[in-house]
Amino acid sequence: MELVIENLIKKGLASSYSYSEYRTLVSDLAEKGESTGSEQSEALSQYTQLNNSRMRRWDKTLKFSDAAVAKIKSVDQKISWLVLSESWCGDASPALPVMNKIAEINPNITLSIILRDENLDIMNQFLTNGGMSIPKLIATDIAEASVLATWGPRSMIATKLVEDYKTAHGTLTPEFKQDLQLFYNKDKGQSILEDLLKLFPLK
Repeated sequence: MELVIENLIKKGLASSYSYSEYRTLVSDLAEKGESTGSEQSEALSQYTQLNNSRMRRWDKTLKFSDAAVAKIKSVDQKISWLVLSESWCGDASPALPVMNKIAEINPNITLSIILRDENLDIMNQFLTNGGMSIPKLIATDIAEASVLATWGPRSMIATKLVEDYKTAHGTLTPEFKQDLQLFYNKDKGQSILEDLLKLFPLK
């Protein structure tokens, strides 16, 4: 890993939230009618409240197959997952609970969360098609301090849904964003899980 990126990631990890800390942050903001970030609006507050409810539901209902659990448990490499997010991000609400459940299953995987707008220097090193799309996961080997892989902001299946809609309509409408959340509900985190399992070192 280039030294500058290594130092940025170390800085991000030093000021990161654990998943439980992040959930407390989002829950507190939702209760106060606020959101992360310097910009505050009714829309961002509503998104934060929705995401808090969604993550609470995902935390309770996520289920992994025996094969997925076995693959997660097989990882013997110490891996850090640093994720850029914000409380109002609709794509983060299904993804973060999946990441957390994986980290709970295997203590070799450490999940840390940082806020994008407070860490633009890191975000700008890991853009998606030139944009600051979140959530963005940066997987690093803890021993070697090297970037292993990145993921985000959506599963490959959800990304195709978004790209097809943009091609047909030019932009993402509020109606499509609702449909995307319905997809997430039906998918039950499985397409995200499938993508994340591919990030693990090959055996």
